[in-house]
Order: sequence, then structure tokens, then C-alpha cells
Amino acid sequence: MKYLLKLSYLGTHYCGFQVQPNGNTVQAELCRATETLFARPCAVTGCSRTDSGVHAEEYYATVAFEGTSSVPCERIPQALCTYLPEDISVSAAWRTPDDFSVRRAVSGKEYCYRIWNGRQKNPFCADRAFFYPGTIDTARMTEAGKRLIGRHDFASFMASGSDMEDTVRTVTGLRVERDGDFVCIYVSADGFLYNMVRIIVGTLIEVSEGKIAPEEIPDILSARDRMRAGRTAPAGGLFLHKVFISVPEGIV
Repeated sequence: MKYLLKLSYLGTHYCGFQVQPNGNTVQAELCRATETLFARPCAVTGCSRTDSGVHAEEYYATVAFEGTSSVPCERIPQALCTYLPEDISVSAAWRTPDDFSVRRAVSGKEYCYRIWNGRQKNPFCADRAFFYPGTIDTARMTEAGKRLIGRHDFASFMASGSDMEDTVRTVTGLRVERDGDFVCIYVSADGFLYNMVRIIVGTLIEVSEGKIAPEEIPDILSARDRMRAGRTAPAGGLFLHKVFISVPEGIV
């Protein structure tokens, strides 16, 4: 049997989604919870990776196992939540065909990076927003961000040491929004490189600071050189905001 799960999680205490040898992960917690619920080992597959400390407001994963289950599908979310820690929640579950692939079903994702731009730090934003007390010029950031939209080689916006050979991605949207002391940067694309959003955010911050001009963005892209882009913003402010997923009719 195979089920599609919709979940969300706070990534502060996890080494990302995918199982790692050096620490606990969201996938590991899901494996433990599903094995307890269904009384057998389960294969859990996520729709994408998230890095250590990164959060997900919307995420999809499949759980598959041999045999059948007596647990009604509509009761799976509540049942799983009783076995999961408080920082992981399953909100919906659907039965899927056995050949359904959650990774192939995803056509794109949208991340949101949150900045707390108050004059003093906000203890309720610890590990959930980047504290930046300086002036943020959202107009300059927006102007620069427009130059990142489209299909480009984003090698300059990939963490050094990454072994990804295909670094071309299509950014379908980038917007900067202010709501009081929060500044949120939304980036949507058909795929992301390692640390791509955090480097984009760090670059836009340096644009705001006047260290990089918006007109330099095309040259940074064409350079394919990590040293040309800005710094990497901290992980705690990054949220997987939306997952654009296509599934068989009648499932979602």
C-alpha cells in the first residue's frame, strides 16, 4: 500500500528532511511513527530535500509498505501525530496507486525567507527569522530580484563544493514584501540548487546595503562563480512555503 501525506515541520532541531548518519531528521521521525502505526517497516519518500534548520509550511511525502492496513485513511493524520514530536504535523493523507512518485509529481516549489527587521531582536523569532536591524531597501532588492527571474545558470548561487553538474534552473517568481518589521522574500522555481535561496537572499541584502548594484546581477549569473554572489543567509529564516504538485485525479 502507498499513502500520500501532507505535512509541515519546524526544522530547528533536525538535520534536514532526509535521513543522515550524523543527527536526527524529519524522515527518520516519520519512519518511526509510520512503523509504529502500521506495525511494519515503511518506506518514506519526501518530495524534496530540505537543509538542516530549514522549516516547511507545506511538504509532501509518501509512505509505502507491504500488505494492507486497518487504519481508515481519514484517521491517519491524527494517528500519526500521536507518534510524532510536536514540531512535525501531518494534516492530510490520501491513498495513491503503488506506482505514484511524489518526486516526479512536483513541478516546482516556493520558498519564503523571513527577516525580522526590528531595532531589537525578537525572542519569538529565534531560529524562525533572520534578525537584521539595519535599513532594508526593499525597492532595490525588488529591482535586483527581477533580474533573477527566468531560466539561468545559477552556479554562482550554489554552495561551494556542491557536485551538481546541471546548474540551470527556471525562477518563475521573486518578490519582496514588508509587513511591519517583517521582510519576506518569496522565490519560486522549477528546482533549487544547494543553498540557492539563502545565497539569493544574502545577495539581495548586499544589494540593499549598496555593496552590489541591481545592474550587476546578470554579470554575477554569467560568471558562474560563487565568489561573485553575496553571502549565505542563515538557515533559520528559510521556509518551504508551497509545493506545486500534480497527482492523479481524485487524490488531492
